Amino acid sequence: MQDYRKLTEEGETGEKFKEFYRLLTEYNEKVNLTRITDEEECRVKHFIDSLAGERYFPQGAKCAEVGSGGGFPSVPLMIVRGDLKFTLIESVAKKCAFLETAVKALDLNAEVVCMRAEDAARKKEMREAFDVCCARAVARLNTLSEYCIPLVKTGGRFIAYKGSAAQEEILEARHALEVLGAREIAAEKFLLGEEAGERTIFVAEKVKPTPAAYPRGRGKERSKPL
Repeated sequence: MQDYRKLTEEGETGEKFKEFYRLLTEYNEKVNLTRITDEEECRVKHFIDSLAGERYFPQGAKCAEVGSGGGFPSVPLMIVRGDLKFTLIESVAKKCAFLETAVKALDLNAEVVCMRAEDAARKKEMREAFDVCCARAVARLNTLSEYCIPLVKTGGRFIAYKGSAAQEEILEARHALEVLGAREIAAEKFLLGEEAGERTIFVAEKVKPTPAAYPRGRGKERSKPL
């Protein structure tokens, strides 16, 4: 895996990461965006972790992010990949306000949609409209699949950033992937370093349209996962 530290510290991208960190810590005093506020810890556990999946995002991809929160992995990815366009889907208005501020301040190619993922996937202009849908620290993989895969076009990718227990979640999510029209193509384990532990980038390809019944809504994605 590429060493992304220099991109977060030096040159134009380094300056943008400094500004992003400043905004993140400023807004974090008003709305809970992250428990990680130390600059170096944030660099490793948020910025570099977000960039770890960069190679799975095709050139010029139109991307959606579910549960954007503090903007991970989307904002770090856009800082280093100007070719990527993101729709940031977040249901908490105060977090959307932060994301809109960050997008404007960092001059990123993104729009913020204040909406639940299950509602976004029901909108004609968003359903099966994206080359990639990604998420980080949102839900277990079987639940997350139902939020994300309906947004991905056939031939596109669902990318999930997971922790050290990812293999258990991957096995658990096999039925969900099949029902939703996707198949696993990669599960890359890596050590984040700086004693930050093991991580996994999970990637699935959309091989056929998602049945109209999904996502089910009304919290069923979490209460009764596929």
